[in-house]
Amino acid sequence: METPPLVPATRSRPWTPGHVLLPLGAAVCLLPVVSTGLALLAGLGVAMTVGNPFAGTTRKLTPRLLSLAVVGLGAGMDLGAVLSAGREGLGYTVVGIALCLVLGVGLARLLGVPRVTGLLISVGTAICGGSAIAAVVPVLRPQEHETSVALGTVFLLNAVALFVFPVVGHALGLTPHQFGLWCAMAIHDTSSVVGAALRYGPEALAVATPVKLARALWILPLTVGLAAWKRREGDAVTGKVRRPWFIAGFLGAAAVVTVFPALKPVGQGVAAVARQVLVVTLFLLGAGLTRDTLRAVGLRPLAQAVVLWLLMAGLCLGALRLGWVG
Repeated sequence: METPPLVPATRSRPWTPGHVLLPLGAAVCLLPVVSTGLALLAGLGVAMTVGNPFAGTTRKLTPRLLSLAVVGLGAGMDLGAVLSAGREGLGYTVVGIALCLVLGVGLARLLGVPRVTGLLISVGTAICGGSAIAAVVPVLRPQEHETSVALGTVFLLNAVALFVFPVVGHALGLTPHQFGLWCAMAIHDTSSVVGAALRYGPEALAVATPVKLARALWILPLTVGLAAWKRREGDAVTGKVRRPWFIAGFLGAAAVVTVFPALKPVGQGVAAVARQVLVVTLFLLGAGLTRDTLRAVGLRPLAQAVVLWLLMAGLCLGALRLGWVG
């Protein structure tokens, strides 16, 4: 009688408190009483204390949840108002992106930041943070640590903006319309723009979202322009350009409730759910920050990102206060 071969026992991953706290925190963030700022802080708390055992999953899940949240927010808005706000912000967007890229590249040279890292930070600041950085990665082909540095600096400033912008807005007496424009022009990621505007009120949200999405549309032409520049330098371009399809979904949802007014109550319900999905998204974004990411962010890239962000936020705020914008 043959002895059956010994099969090595499978080693399961050790259980950590994060296996419970992360899903529990995400579930709690579905409650309407949880704000965007509290969700982000809770996510950061989980990441910095017990760690995120589902980091790979949450990294893939957050952009999808953000896209769904943005599409759902469109169901609570009037298409005419959305298009009006988008047109209003178009001119500011073009000027702001061009100015930010010029200032960002100049600051990178002045501070001695590596060219690709400096360009990634400039692109993230100019358009829409992590989404823009991810879109140009196939074109610029940065090393992994360069991408991590750019994403880390943008994430840190997004977290700061989510708390600081509403406080500054109230202190300066900005109207919801002015605050919505300021958020859309001066905060990096769509998630933090919508989160900060949501804290300021529904009118600010109605202005900030379409203006920010109009800004995000520039991912595609900027990426195409960078690809042409790289080819002129003789560098190969790999990968596909990521297109912000969620913008079409946002406009489509707004169009449906505008064309069929009877669906507006349903649209408001969908938008309410979308707002809580955004809260969960911010919790997961906070939980995605690791100590390794923080360590990767050097002083010079951080200085470039902070100075560039303060310059753009200050210039946009000055334009609003002087009546040049809005």
